[in-house]
Amino acid sequence: MSSTARWCQIADWKTVGPGQDVYVNCYVPSGAPANSLFTVLYTSSSGLPTTPSGSYGYLNSDSSGTVLTQYNSTGAVNAVSKGATGLWKAWLPGLGLSGNAGNLQVTAVDAKKGARCKVSDWSPGTAGQTIVVACYDASNAPYDSEWTLSYSYLRAVHGPAFAPRSFGYLWYNGSLPPLTNYNSSGATNTLAGSGAPFTVTLPSVAVPSDTSHVTAYGKGPEYCGLYASWARTSGSVRLYVACFSAGGTPVKTPFFAAYTSAV
Repeated sequence: MSSTARWCQIADWKTVGPGQDVYVNCYVPSGAPANSLFTVLYTSSSGLPTTPSGSYGYLNSDSSGTVLTQYNSTGAVNAVSKGATGLWKAWLPGLGLSGNAGNLQVTAVDAKKGARCKVSDWSPGTAGQTIVVACYDASNAPYDSEWTLSYSYLRAVHGPAFAPRSFGYLWYNGSLPPLTNYNSSGATNTLAGSGAPFTVTLPSVAVPSDTSHVTAYGKGPEYCGLYASWARTSGSVRLYVACFSAGGTPVKTPFFAAYTSAV
């Protein structure tokens, strides 16, 4: 979370007593460690919703494409296939619609060096969702990293079948595809700005405690994150999204944004 080019990633997580310790590393474009604000979200799902509503799935893949953990709200099994260096194809059967609908989030997991992961491509179908994940190192070269991916449609980013009541998401890909622009209040989310930063406004869902997450979309090493902490005004929340070129210059590039309250 910064107005200048930097990113944060997961280094590791592990169970400690009744909770989870999550280790976060942040970097500047040179690959040097840097202090930064960040958001982190841990979620674990099991079983199937008794009253299915929307779709939700996640997976954690190592650098070879081996699935370490996964969940699919239909009970199907998610899968990953490895492509060229820094590329993987994720398959989430039974989720979503035959057209682009919902939201995606991707994060690199690497304790050794700076790594950035993003959604390179997204191909929905009647049988499920195919997502291409791309990862890069600090030199902007394709890089084989561990990563996590989540998909949600009519669900909050952490996937509960019922709560929370206040959440929303948006995909900017040069336009705002209708089924990827969702607000649980029934209002319409809007996008303004040039990428330095973008401003995503989600009316009528601003309820603390809350969190927000951003993932870049597209081919190439551009990346996105939060420019600053989100702001709540008269029930609306504004997310400030900053995107950067490989060299760290502000740029207008596609992204996914998700916001959720805890209630």
